[in-house]
Amino acid sequence: MNELLNLLKQNALESPENLAKMLGTSADDVRKQIADFEKEGIIRAYQAVVNEEKLDASLVTTVIEVKVTPESEGGFNRIADRISKFPEVDSCFLMSGGFDLLLFIKGRSMQDSFRFVSDKLSTMPGVTSTATHFMMKAYKQNGIVMNTGDDDERLKVSP
Repeated sequence: MNELLNLLKQNALESPENLAKMLGTSADDVRKQIADFEKEGIIRAYQAVVNEEKLDASLVTTVIEVKVTPESEGGFNRIADRISKFPEVDSCFLMSGGFDLLLFIKGRSMQDSFRFVSDKLSTMPGVTSTATHFMMKAYKQNGIVMNTGDDDERLKVSP
């Protein structure tokens, strides 16, 4: 991967001047490369990685495995596009293995996830089955270790 992209993945807020120093180039060259990456759709967005456990109103993350019947024209893409448009869907991936799509959705409660699966997802034409899993804790997300303190140390077992 391009070295500038790697640096932006680590810290998208780094200034073009600092990025230029790290890369041994000019800030104007960095700005131009970033603008080109944005124009070409290589950089799609800039986001903060949030440790939701630190928030009072944390969200429930649900992982859903979905089996679908591919459409004769469009295969998996059309149904994946339709599913991706639901506002509840945070991420949608085409997978190999025992299921076809892997979804990550966020809601305020497990009931929100239940309603999404029962009312919207499972009633869609082409969806043949789902398996729902609730995410209990994120240890690492998008390459970022979420808890860095010693507060998660397990108690030592003594004889």
